[in-house]
Amino acid sequence: MGNKRLFFLLLGMIVFIVLMALTMGSRRGFTWPEKFVKDTVATTQGWMYRPAAAIAGFFQDLRDLQIIYRENKELKKTLMHYAEDTQRLNDLEAENKRLQKMLEFTERQKQADNYKYHIANVVAASTDAYNRTISIDLGEMDGIKKDMAVVTDAGLLGRIQNVFPFHSDVQLLNNLNDTDNKTKAISVTVRGKESSSFGVIETYERDRASGSDYLVMTKVEHDPTQGIEVGDTVVTSGLGQVFPKGIMVGKVVSIGVGEFGITPRILVEPFASFTQIQEVFVVEVPELR
Repeated sequence: MGNKRLFFLLLGMIVFIVLMALTMGSRRGFTWPEKFVKDTVATTQGWMYRPAAAIAGFFQDLRDLQIIYRENKELKKTLMHYAEDTQRLNDLEAENKRLQKMLEFTERQKQADNYKYHIANVVAASTDAYNRTISIDLGEMDGIKKDMAVVTDAGLLGRIQNVFPFHSDVQLLNNLNDTDNKTKAISVTVRGKESSSFGVIETYERDRASGSDYLVMTKVEHDPTQGIEVGDTVVTSGLGQVFPKGIMVGKVVSIGVGEFGITPRILVEPFASFTQIQEVFVVEVPELR
């Protein structure tokens, strides 16, 4: 009996649904209660949709901001690495140019003399205006000795002042003005177009207007009217037994009257720069070993 009742109940519901479908399909419109219900539902859905869409958009914006933040962070890292690589490349190119010049310098020197050149890196520089020195990474263990000449690819820079087992101090040419001038005097030769003149460089002076350093050459054996001209090249003569012969020193920039008006006073512009020094050569003369 129970199964029969359930069967008739399901059959009745099916018939009811079919009749409702036939009735709705035969009608051309909706009744006013149906219209009221549909409008109410649509209005309510509209009210609920806008806040829900706004909330959903807000969370979507947050997700987009997180993505943009991560992308911006990655871009910053990439830009930082690019800047580091660019700086590294610039440093390598500058080092390559310096080494190329030094190689050309050593090749030229092989043809001019039989000196041995020890390449050294500058590891420190003194900031004392009255004690201009630099420190290099060669010392006694590398065969470096006191008073050896120190040069760059441009010209004479100074001499070895103090030697330690693994490094040495170099006195620069623009540090000649102290109480020990005798050991630092540079015997030089002025190579003129027609003749050569000998002299001694013992001091330097600075042009306050330009800030340039000039070596002062005195005790010149010839009068400037007999061959020395502005622009002539000054090299070491080797007579002072400290600096070997033939090392480029600088060029003549002015010729004046010396003490007592007897010999000329010549200003020499050094070829070597005394600032931003990175690599140097220590000159070893085989005959003096």
